[in-house]
Amino acid sequence: MEIALIIFIAVLIFIFKSITIVPQQNAYIVERLGRYHATLLPGLNIIIPFVDRIAYRHSLKEVPLDVPSQICITRDNTQLKVDGILYFQVTDAKLASYGTSNYIMAITQLSQTTLRSVIGKMELDKSFEERDEINQTIVASLDEAAINWGVKVLRYEIKDLVPPQDILHAMQAQITAEREKRARIAQSEGVKMEQINLANGAREAAIQKSQGEMQATINNSEGDKQAAINKALGEAEAMRLVADATADALKRVGGAIQADGGLAAVNLKVAEQYVAAFGKLAKEGNTILLPANVADVSSLVATAMSVVKQTQS
Repeated sequence: MEIALIIFIAVLIFIFKSITIVPQQNAYIVERLGRYHATLLPGLNIIIPFVDRIAYRHSLKEVPLDVPSQICITRDNTQLKVDGILYFQVTDAKLASYGTSNYIMAITQLSQTTLRSVIGKMELDKSFEERDEINQTIVASLDEAAINWGVKVLRYEIKDLVPPQDILHAMQAQITAEREKRARIAQSEGVKMEQINLANGAREAAIQKSQGEMQATINNSEGDKQAAINKALGEAEAMRLVADATADALKRVGGAIQADGGLAAVNLKVAEQYVAAFGKLAKEGNTILLPANVADVSSLVATAMSVVKQTQS
């Protein structure tokens, strides 16, 4: 019984040692008798206890790696303190296990040397302006070398570029001067636009004023023209009415002469007007022109009546 129990316990231990569960996004490297045997994928895996052993465990997730800061010398001999962060992922667990003794240290050192090389080819101003280009160059260099290590370098980001204090003060002074320059330019442009707008406004006002005066002159001339036309029409209408009244009066006089006793009435009227005319001349002036025979008023009346008769005929 004791031997059977020992065998049963040994079998259980063997079975327990044979079962290996690999988590998701992980890979285990199995060595058999000291040599690479297999790569265990996520899930349930069976190995031979005491013959096989799990030599390496790798995470296949994306890993952020903080690259230590270092001093780099630019092309114009300026010191820059630079640090960054590297993102990588294990793509081949076997190469990551046997390609290098420590792939994390390898990519860290390579990223630092590549960064020093890239910064050394640039001037200080360019190093601040072309950070994206620096990041892409480092990623390309690391990715090419990391293929043999079973690692894929995804991206590299520079966190800080810190120049010496005197350079920082000079850069700040330059930035301040540039901002003041832009402010003065913007102010002058504003003044220029204001003067242009004022000139345009004055010109538009002058144009509108001249147009208004011209329109007023035109309106006045039109009004004078219409007034003259109305006056002429009124005078013509008055003359026509006077002529019509005179013609009507003459017709009435002619009709009255044709009636019975009309000629005698005309004789009397002419005699009265003749006498009244002489009386008026005597009152208004000292000199009076008289006919040769003043007493012969009847002959004058007869002469006037002969004219009236000729008109009737």
